[in-house]
Amino acid sequence: MVLTYKQGYLPQPFHIKHITTKFSSLPLRFSLKLQGQPKLRVVKMSATEVTNSTISYESFAIKPPLHPTYDLKGIIKLALAEDAGDRGDITCLATIPFDMEAEAYFLAKEDGIVAGIALAEMIFNEVDPSLKVEWSKKDGDLVHKGIQFGKVYGRAHNIVVAERVVLNFMQRMSGIATLTKAMAKAASPAYILETRKTAPCLRLLDKWAVIIGGGRNHRMGLFDMVMIKDNHISTAGGVTNALKAVDLYLEKNSLQLEVEVETRTLEEVEEVLHYASQTKTSLTRIMLDNMVVPLPNGDVDISMLKEAVQLVNGRFETEASGNVTIDTVHQIGQSGVTYISSGSLTHSVKALDISLKIDTELALKVGRRTGRA
Repeated sequence: MVLTYKQGYLPQPFHIKHITTKFSSLPLRFSLKLQGQPKLRVVKMSATEVTNSTISYESFAIKPPLHPTYDLKGIIKLALAEDAGDRGDITCLATIPFDMEAEAYFLAKEDGIVAGIALAEMIFNEVDPSLKVEWSKKDGDLVHKGIQFGKVYGRAHNIVVAERVVLNFMQRMSGIATLTKAMAKAASPAYILETRKTAPCLRLLDKWAVIIGGGRNHRMGLFDMVMIKDNHISTAGGVTNALKAVDLYLEKNSLQLEVEVETRTLEEVEEVLHYASQTKTSLTRIMLDNMVVPLPNGDVDISMLKEAVQLVNGRFETEASGNVTIDTVHQIGQSGVTYISSGSLTHSVKALDISLKIDTELALKVGRRTGRA
C-alpha cells in the first residue's frame, strides 16, 4: 500500500510495515494503490530489528529508555499523517499565506513538570526544518502557571500544522512527569516504577516521561525481563513449578535476564524463598501483590506487606504492587520495599495544560478570565 500526499506537513518519506507515505508541495491529492514489497526501509514493530538507529539522543537533557524495535520518528510521522488526513490543514490553507512568518510562545496554564521538549523539537523539524525553536526550560524543569517557557519562529502555516501534535505529546508527557515527581518524592526511600499499562504505541514516550519526572522504568516489554505473574503460575501448576521452568529455559537458551515472580500470600513468599534456598536460581525480585489492604477510612493497612519484606530479609529485591495512589504511596514506602509500581502513572494520566499561542497577550487575557493563566 502506498499513500502519496502532494502537500502536507513536508516530512521525508516514511514507512510503517507495508505503508509508505510521501509529502511534497501543492496541490494536495490523495491516492491509494497496492504494490509489492517497498524498496525503502521498513519500520517493523517486531522484536528482531533495530529501526531507531538514525536518531541521536546525545543532545537530549534526559534521554529516552532503550527499545530494540521502537521507531520514534515513525510515531511522529504517524501522528502528523493522522492529523493531515487526505487534504492537509485546510483551515491553514484558507487563512494563512504559506510564506507568512510568525513567532509563537509556549504557555503553561498550570504548575507542573514539563516533559516532551526534546520530542517537540523533533516534531517541528519533521514538519519544517527551517523552524527555529528556543526554550527557557528543559525537560524535567518545573513550570508555573502563566509563564512562557519556549518559542518557535518561522512559517506560520507550519507552526500551526505542528501545534496540536506537539501539544498532544507534551501535555501527556508533562502530566506523567508531574505525577511521577510527586509520587517519587512521597515513596522515598523506595523507588517508584510505572508498569506496561501505557497507551498503545506510546510506551517509549510514556516511560520516557516517567524518567523525566524522577521515576524509574520497569521492564520495557515482554522481551527484556522474565516476570512470572498469576496466570503463568496458575498454568504452570504453582510458584515452584513456574520458577523451575524459567530457570531451565534460561539455562537452555544461555540467557541472562532479571527474573521477577509475583506472590499474593505470605505462603507463596515462603515457597519462593524455600525454592531459592534449595536451588540455584535466576530470581532477582519478588513482587508483593495486593498486600496493601485499603481500610474504610481511606487509610491502608501495610502490616502484611511489612511481614513479607521481613521474610525476604534483603535476599531479593522487593516490589509492592496494588492499591498504590498518591495518598498511599508514602506509607507503602516506609514498609522497607525496594520498589513500588503504579499503573496509574501512565494509564489514567491527567494532561498538563499547555498552549502554543501566536497572540500571547490575548491568550493571557482570556486565560486570566477563565482562571487558566
